[in-house]
Amino acid sequence: MIPGTVDATHELAVFLRTRRERLDPRDFGLPARRQARRTPGLRREEVAELAGVSTDYIVRLEQARGLRPSAEVVEALARALRLTPDERAHLFGLARQRPRSADKLATVAEPMLAQLVADLSPLPAMLMNHRYDILAWNSAMAKLLPTFDTLPPQQRNAMWLCLMHPETRDFYVDRERVVREGIAHLRTAWAAHPEDQALTDLITQCITHDQEFARLWAEREVKVNGRGRKTMRHPEAGVIAVHFETLTPLQDPDQLLVIYRAADDESQSALDRLCTR
Repeated sequence: MIPGTVDATHELAVFLRTRRERLDPRDFGLPARRQARRTPGLRREEVAELAGVSTDYIVRLEQARGLRPSAEVVEALARALRLTPDERAHLFGLARQRPRSADKLATVAEPMLAQLVADLSPLPAMLMNHRYDILAWNSAMAKLLPTFDTLPPQQRNAMWLCLMHPETRDFYVDRERVVREGIAHLRTAWAAHPEDQALTDLITQCITHDQEFARLWAEREVKVNGRGRKTMRHPEAGVIAVHFETLTPLQDPDQLLVIYRAADDESQSALDRLCTR
């Protein structure tokens, strides 16, 4: 029978029980037939010990008795049950909790995504993480956004470039809107990644050294803008307007694929001239 709606408490109970029963005690150094095991997998008390909770707590969870485990307990259960990344995410969803992602912060481009960025030429494309660090780019993007590919990695950040780099401070025609949207994204990312010290350091640096950033940050706007339009003053090609689209890969949700397309015929001609140089 297929239910009309998901009973999260019941699904959580069944999911925990099935994942416990599939485990082999020998993988944990436990005798396979200690005290005549009558059911497959680990016992509840063994999972409780591995997760650092009481056996009664595991019993109540598996009996769907209305418990809502904390994010810390869900993480401990995921480790104890040796869940895959997809199973871990599912467990957090059933528990109505948000997983911590400190061990998944992207600092380098995933190779397959980096290759995709290159394959998207002549469309300008780049790969960023949640804090706007630029992890990979293709030749078209390097020509559209001058100088960033020659900078050291610690300065290769879209927000830092827009605010701090002398050659890009006036690059965007509608600068305040671009900065405002970027700050709204960073605030959302900051709340989702409170453990990310590099993001906190970036925000602190921007607040300290840029009055515009400090003013807009204090307004506390929150928004993730995945598509839109930007108009740029290119030092060689003149004014170029682009539509941008931001895509999130399912396997690497902390890596953002950003693709630009010319917004009008004049901008397309300018991009064509840049890409053929």
